[in-house]
Amino acid sequence: MAEELLVEKHGEMSGHLTPSLLLVAFLSSFGSSMLYGFNLAVVNSPAQYIKDFYNETLTEEYGWETDEEFLTVLYSLTVSIFAVGGMTGALLVGRLVTTYGRKGTLVRITVLVFIGGALMAFSRSCRMPAMVILGRFIVGVHSGISLSVVPMYLGEIAPKNLRGFLGLVPSIHICLGVFIAQVMGLGELLGKEEHWPLLLSLVVFPTMVQLLLLPWFPESPRYLLIEKRNVHATIAALKWYRTKGNIQAELEEMQEEQRSLTSIQTISVWGLLKDRCVRWQVITIIVVNIGMQLSGIDAIWFYTNDIFKDAGIPEPYIQYTTVGTGAIEVISGMLGCFTIEHLGRRPLMIGGFLFMGLCCAGITVSVILQPHLMFMRYISVGCVVGIIAGFCIGPAGVPFLITAELFKQSHRPAAYTVAGCLNWMSNFTIGFLFPFLEMDMGPYCYLIFCVICLGVALYTTFIIPETKNKTFMEISQMFASRNNILEDELTSNGHLKMSMMNGYGTLGHSDST
Repeated sequence: MAEELLVEKHGEMSGHLTPSLLLVAFLSSFGSSMLYGFNLAVVNSPAQYIKDFYNETLTEEYGWETDEEFLTVLYSLTVSIFAVGGMTGALLVGRLVTTYGRKGTLVRITVLVFIGGALMAFSRSCRMPAMVILGRFIVGVHSGISLSVVPMYLGEIAPKNLRGFLGLVPSIHICLGVFIAQVMGLGELLGKEEHWPLLLSLVVFPTMVQLLLLPWFPESPRYLLIEKRNVHATIAALKWYRTKGNIQAELEEMQEEQRSLTSIQTISVWGLLKDRCVRWQVITIIVVNIGMQLSGIDAIWFYTNDIFKDAGIPEPYIQYTTVGTGAIEVISGMLGCFTIEHLGRRPLMIGGFLFMGLCCAGITVSVILQPHLMFMRYISVGCVVGIIAGFCIGPAGVPFLITAELFKQSHRPAAYTVAGCLNWMSNFTIGFLFPFLEMDMGPYCYLIFCVICLGVALYTTFIIPETKNKTFMEISQMFASRNNILEDELTSNGHLKMSMMNGYGTLGHSDST
């Protein structure tokens, strides 16, 4: 019975970092978020081999005449089709998490990685360039779904005092995925012409680990209570994730959120965009998600080797310089993860975007002055490292975290759909247009990224409140005045009092006043 599981007394709602919380955070990120980072960077090292494969195959098998410009377009499509798949996946998030739950969605979408990985693995032997592009699209669909679902899942299972820490665990894995792709792409490992299909298909191994272990963990307690109305399963899940702490207080907070909803049904994207009660929350996720991708970080990840080559780094040393930047990403991501609960979300966002903006301007200046001052090539490398470090400390993970924090249960799937689509649309734009932008504007293209970074930093400073250690209801109330609504308009039945659970495993009825 439910009342047998619920034994804690009333008190302050808090939580401790339990082994089960930590393990599910790493496991869900290992087979999902890490793949996103891996796929962002994995095409960088074998770029010339992939172009040569396209050229040879199209000429020999299909009799097409190709030139460098056509190959650049085809390779840009290979890079950016990953983002098209991601945007497609983001559109599916709301329906999937409502139907299958957060954990259930992560388990079911693993099939996409196996299909996409197989297509890329056998593309060379089958002499079919389309298999590379299709495989990149399919793993992009997986990343588009998981990039939203993992932060949503972790944000819902985490106690409020650990939401920031667990929310940035996926960003560490994104950085780790980039680093692994860079290391495995070294010429001494899989960075050889005959091995690039294997390099692209390595994504199947982390996914296999996730598929074997993640099903043993409970579903999100908030999903079980608010959407499935299964109190017994909710308490069992809370007991799994909380060996200490006040489960009663956390359950009551969930009940309060449940009563504040006009409907238990998930709000559609159109309903989210029309709801004036969350107007500024929606504007916020639009700004931070577009800003995150248009900050220049994707250009750095997709085309690191080309950027270092243009900066004058000798060809034999480029791949090792790239790996060094990957190591800095991982260290920076860990730094952000362990400081977010001390510094808060806003300082990390503001500091990260400001630093990235200055480094983007630094790249422009250093490349312009490089013909006259040879040491400027090292300034260029330092600015690239600065952009990566600034991004991984804050902007890499905070936008996904605050998307979970700014919305209540009924609005959260639609919010992640909007954020994900904008995120991936911006990712595609940079991935496809950056080579041509660089050809037309040269180093001045980084000034565009500089302006965007500074703009997002200013928006964060003046608009976004600090959400550290706040419940989802408290955060909604913080936006009430900015949205020009009264606090009692946030609830459809604000006259209801908090109720305790009755002895039958269901929610007790509250008294009206």
